[in-house]
Amino acid sequence: MTPTVGKPQTKASRLGPLYAPIEAELEAAEEILRGQLASQYPFVDELAKHGFRLGGKRLRPALLLLAAKAAGECAQEHLTLAAVVEMIHTATLIHDDVLDDATLRRHVETVNARWNNQTSVLLGDYLFTHAFYLASTLGDAFACQMIGRSTNIVCEGELRQIASRGNFELGEDDYLSIIEAKTAELCACCCLLGAHYAGADKTVCEALERYGRYLGISFQIVDDLLDVLGSEAATGKSLGTDLAQQKLTLPVIRLLEEAPQTERARFVGILARPENHRLEELGPWLESSGALRYARQKARSFADQARAELELLPPSPAKTVLEMLPEFVVERQQ
Repeated sequence: MTPTVGKPQTKASRLGPLYAPIEAELEAAEEILRGQLASQYPFVDELAKHGFRLGGKRLRPALLLLAAKAAGECAQEHLTLAAVVEMIHTATLIHDDVLDDATLRRHVETVNARWNNQTSVLLGDYLFTHAFYLASTLGDAFACQMIGRSTNIVCEGELRQIASRGNFELGEDDYLSIIEAKTAELCACCCLLGAHYAGADKTVCEALERYGRYLGISFQIVDDLLDVLGSEAATGKSLGTDLAQQKLTLPVIRLLEEAPQTERARFVGILARPENHRLEELGPWLESSGALRYARQKARSFADQARAELELLPPSPAKTVLEMLPEFVVERQQ
């Protein structure tokens, strides 16, 4: 009997009522995932099961399916592509955990923590290549072209972030450009694919693509806030990795930009030290300086821009959920 890829924790991963308009389509996409990633080899099958327990919210496939329903109707292509983008997202998470030396995600051991980095890299590659194979079965080249372009941009963004480690002169514009590439690009691609395969015109496709981009930027700013403010019990993943690796995120950038020169030099000294007590020392300053509040306001501003892109769409349950998602993104605690 062929093993199957295990289901994720449904209630946690689907945001409850928010995903109600696409519940059946999400379940169909999950079935495709389970079927496509089943392996006759026990070790590979176990890895695939474990990898998909790390996925969590299923936000990318949900965006694709919601965009489809807001712009028209869901077709079989959408179900396939929902599985494809979740494979790609999961692959990026598995590789990210190697880059960050993370040990926990979604309250589950990361692949690198449970096995090793070599296994993580190969599992991520396996998911990437299988995603492109599956996208190629649609019968046209559009999905492969858009996904290929987006994954290149994502990888470029990650490389730019690596290059910026320890760069205490990194500005807000460069930070936003990096997170637009490494996080928001795939969200934008999901919305574009959903609209395109629903037969939407160019104006609608572009508006939904922008919606996904703004939402993704907001999501990453909040993710960076949670890395400073969150608790591992709530988020279920390793925290403090950005400061540990001297990756400047928006709250720290704002703190450095607004601090008087003498205080700035002190903060840079804390960030540059080899010992890992940066969060404990900088946390009170991030709070009292207003840097955390500023970053939250920026996240809300991008969420508002995302919502504004939906104005040209007719009323529908899917549109209503897309209008609600930006608020969820800004207020989430995990």
